[in-house]
Amino acid sequence: MAENEVKRQLVIVGGAEDKEGDCQILREFVRRAGGTKARVVIMTAATELPREVGENYIRVFERLGAEDARIVDTETRDDASSSTALEAIGKATGVFFTGGDQARITSVLKDTEIDTAIHKRYSEGIVIGGTSAGAAVMPDVMIVEGDSETNPRMEIVDMAPGMAFLPGVVIDQHFSQRGRLGRLIAALAQQPAVLGFGIDENTAMIVTDDQIEVVGQGSITIVDESEAIHSNVNEILKDEPLAICGARLHILPHGYKFDLKSRKPIVA
Repeated sequence: MAENEVKRQLVIVGGAEDKEGDCQILREFVRRAGGTKARVVIMTAATELPREVGENYIRVFERLGAEDARIVDTETRDDASSSTALEAIGKATGVFFTGGDQARITSVLKDTEIDTAIHKRYSEGIVIGGTSAGAAVMPDVMIVEGDSETNPRMEIVDMAPGMAFLPGVVIDQHFSQRGRLGRLIAALAQQPAVLGFGIDENTAMIVTDDQIEVVGQGSITIVDESEAIHSNVNEILKDEPLAICGARLHILPHGYKFDLKSRKPIVA
């Protein structure tokens, strides 16, 4: 990588990350955002308790040594052009999206001045993080909602445009804990060239350019249907069971890596 080339970094968390103990994942976010010089903006658009949730993250980020941590709360689309918010994003070294409802994030922020500003800063090298709903919005097409603990059927998942920090993938969170393999496969069946990532709680996929590293207690489940030898998706009605044959499945715990370009795990 040339010296002047900017790294693009995402910290995508499956939800319920540790905020009391070693804070392994949030610690990694702060480290990548500049360590003791980190200036973190906490985006609370997803939650109905912005002050409570935001202040909890401020406490964690400050305890880990970030130079500054502040909330940008956007209840309405008008808030998404606030000069104070835009100034904070302009100075930030990291932006972190909290959990809540992913549809709230896109309905309030997508295609606004803040959206443009965050993407610009991301292209300049700041770290973007998100947990739970904040993880779900990372792709260009996201899972809005869907049934857990069920077999794959087209009806069990609703999709909508995401924030497009990581195009070409679908992300689901609280993955093992809520039994969401069926809905991830149903989401992938709607766009077969896309890679599916299911992130467990207190687990993160850290994306640096085209490489992913797994950090945390659980695993990341990766489903690749691009070379499947058979699917009945074009023959079934939406409430009928989906068939997929020959898809690839990878389960990667802490320390494992994955290459997005080759679509292969990096095994030492």
